Amino acid sequence: MKISCIQMNMRLGDTEYNFRTAEELIKNELEQNEDTDVIVLPETWNTGFFPRTDLASLCDKEGERTKKLMSSLAAKYSVNIVAGSVADIHADGKIYNSAYIFDRNGNCIASYDKTHLFTPMGEHNFFEKGDHLCRFTLDGVSCAIIICYDIRFPELTRTLALGEGGLDVLFIVSQWPKVRTMHLRTLVRARAIENQMFTVCCNSCGLAGETQYAGSSLICDPWGEIIADAQTDSTDEKIIRADADMSIISGIRSSINVFADRREALYSFNSKRD
Repeated sequence: MKISCIQMNMRLGDTEYNFRTAEELIKNELEQNEDTDVIVLPETWNTGFFPRTDLASLCDKEGERTKKLMSSLAAKYSVNIVAGSVADIHADGKIYNSAYIFDRNGNCIASYDKTHLFTPMGEHNFFEKGDHLCRFTLDGVSCAIIICYDIRFPELTRTLALGEGGLDVLFIVSQWPKVRTMHLRTLVRARAIENQMFTVCCNSCGLAGETQYAGSSLICDPWGEIIADAQTDSTDEKIIRADADMSIISGIRSSINVFADRREALYSFNSKRD
C-alpha cells in the first residue's frame, strides 16, 4: 500500500485558502505519483486548530464541502483519501472535530468524531466529544483512524486492534505542537510496536496564533521502524511517502504473538479493599 501524507501549513480561520491549498497539494502529489494508493491530510485543515472567534461560521456543515471536494478528487484520481479532519457542524447543531474517509470511487465510506478533546487548549469548550470508534477497509486492508490527542490513550488503539480481523494500518491525523514533538514520535512508534501494525501520522506545520506546530509527520512499520519521516521541520509543507508492505505483518505476529499471549481476565483493577 503506497501512502502519501501531506504535512500541510494551513492558515488559521482562512477556510478559502485552506480548501484551495489542500486541493492543490493533493492534485500535485497525485499527478507526480500516479501509483499512490492512499493520501492523508492532517487534523482540522479547513480552519486550523482552532479559531476561538466565530468558529461556527467557519465550520463545514455535516462535511458537505469536504465531501464534495474529496469525493471528486478520489474518483478523478482513483485514490483512497483519508481526509484528515475538519471543524464540522452536525445536524444536532453542535461542533465536532470530524474525519471522513473516501474510497477510489469517491464514496465516503467512514466517518469519525474525535473522542478525546484536548482540555489544556480548551478544545472541550468548543467541540463535542465523539461517541463511536472508526474502522474501515481500503483495498482489502483493515484500517482505523484516530485524531491527535487520541493517541495518548492506548486503550483506544488496542480496542481498535482487537476488532474482528485485526488492524493493519492506523491513521493518526494531528495538529501536534513543536514543544512536544518527542511525545508524538514516541507514541506513534509505540502504538505500532505494541499492536504490530503500520502507523501513519500526518501532522500539521507552521504557526497558528502563538502555537508552533511540529511537522515531523512519520510512517512506521509494525516493528516500530520509521519508513518515512519529515524529520522535525515545523515550518515547511512537506509530503512523505512510504510503501507499506502488508505481507510482513503475519510474520511479525507469529514470531512475537502478543495477541495470543494476552491475559484479558487480569486486565481490570478493583481498588476496593475488604
